[in-house]
Amino acid sequence: MLTLYFAPGSSSMAPHIALHEIGQPFEAIPLSFHRGENKTPAYLALNPLGQVPTLVVDGRPLTEVAGCLFYLAKAFPAARLLPEDAEGQAHVVSWMSFIAATVHPARRQGLDHARVIYAQADRRLGPNDWAVGGGCSIADIHLFRLFWRFNSSLNPPPEEFPNLMAHHARMLARPAVQATLQAEAAVGYELPGQGGPERKPSA
Repeated sequence: MLTLYFAPGSSSMAPHIALHEIGQPFEAIPLSFHRGENKTPAYLALNPLGQVPTLVVDGRPLTEVAGCLFYLAKAFPAARLLPEDAEGQAHVVSWMSFIAATVHPARRQGLDHARVIYAQADRRLGPNDWAVGGGCSIADIHLFRLFWRFNSSLNPPPEEFPNLMAHHARMLARPAVQATLQAEAAVGYELPGQGGPERKPSA
């Protein structure tokens, strides 16, 4: 049994997409940060940092975006979210390390810095359809989620990041991405710049 604890629009969107990609049954449990649902004793027992995502696999919690994505890709190879060869897998890990360590924190260092970093990601992706090899991988899912929020909140001109914009469009065309966006929008977004209407905290 797979259970995902997520907050709409947050980093947990990436494993949420991957769960739809693998086509296996799962339970998705939304958490409201505004209401402190990520700080309850029950949730902290699963994820002591009170963060998302937490993917529970047969009762065992797994945290961090990269860990959740890697597990889903390896456990369900029919989804083809990870190359079969060692070099291809290493390139996926390289991309995901770059995304987690460099791209993810870029916005917190200011908009000018973020634009420099996203320009680097744009050059790294180049005209390729996908980050690694000839198909969509967990690296593409991870990259999409971050650029989706950046693009939604700042609306940069298309010509500034042409490769990322084309990648964004390809990802949006995937049924798994559409299913995830619809499911998360139905719950409601709490934080600004997440590609949908903000949900105000309960009184």
